[in-house]
Amino acid sequence: MGKRVLIAPLHWGLGHATRCIPIIQQQIDHGNEVIIAAKGGPRGIIMARFPDLQFIDIPFMEITYPRDGNMSRHFFWRGPSFLHSIWREHKTLQRLIRTMKIDLVISDSRFGLWSRKTKCIFITHQVQILSPHFQGLINVLNRWVMRQYKEVWIPDYEAAPGLAGILSHPEILPKNARYIGPLSRFSEPVKRQASKWKSIAIISGPESQRSLFEVEMARQFIESEEPALILRGKPDSDESREIGQLKVVTHLDDQSFIQALAQSEEIFARSGYSTIMDLHVLGLTATFYPTPGQTEQEYLAQLHGN
Repeated sequence: MGKRVLIAPLHWGLGHATRCIPIIQQQIDHGNEVIIAAKGGPRGIIMARFPDLQFIDIPFMEITYPRDGNMSRHFFWRGPSFLHSIWREHKTLQRLIRTMKIDLVISDSRFGLWSRKTKCIFITHQVQILSPHFQGLINVLNRWVMRQYKEVWIPDYEAAPGLAGILSHPEILPKNARYIGPLSRFSEPVKRQASKWKSIAIISGPESQRSLFEVEMARQFIESEEPALILRGKPDSDESREIGQLKVVTHLDDQSFIQALAQSEEIFARSGYSTIMDLHVLGLTATFYPTPGQTEQEYLAQLHGN
């Protein structure tokens, strides 16, 4: 008989949801019943691919990025709320395992979704977290979280530097960790088509930095007076508008997204790890704009040529 599998991506942006798509498909192919814990944009993007799955919500704190980019100060003041959210989702999971008879939990960067009552797996590419302040303390907490899970899956190549460099290749690998290779909703390289767009911007990430990035890309594209496309990363909406040579759409399905990239001359995006994995599988490159103050993205942008 198939298992009941709970899959829960972190909702700070869409990347954790998109990279869970191959995991979800794999579990379905194995004959398992999959339940998704997601809300907002992550729920929308998974539901578009798997409309018949059961969706629930396990509350966790919302994340915002300050306009001044001072993430250390921002997280310092929100630290107690963050720890409380971890404990609250852990207690919620304990109840769900009992009431919904969950056999397996796969958590993509949801720190509190572990239990001794069933097998729990943690997906992360940040086995080592970079931070300008309190890095040692942060990694003590990170290692403690990883030890609570039966297995840790690292979505990267085993051979260093892989796609995530020192983030996924620490000096000492946790004993319960293993590399599973990059995770992407795509499976093969893009076949280039005749150019339609000079530039495409893929907008992603939490507010307020998401909107600031969109405004800056729109300004540059309008001033260039070249055909350009902005993908707003809003799967729960289908609005679109045009400003001169610039077209702005909220979201594209996977096939339309691939076609747009195949027709573009240059791509601009945040240096989120899921975006990097997708572009790697598609055989494409981009100019990356890391979210200000997000050390992980700053490191990945540098690693991948910016």
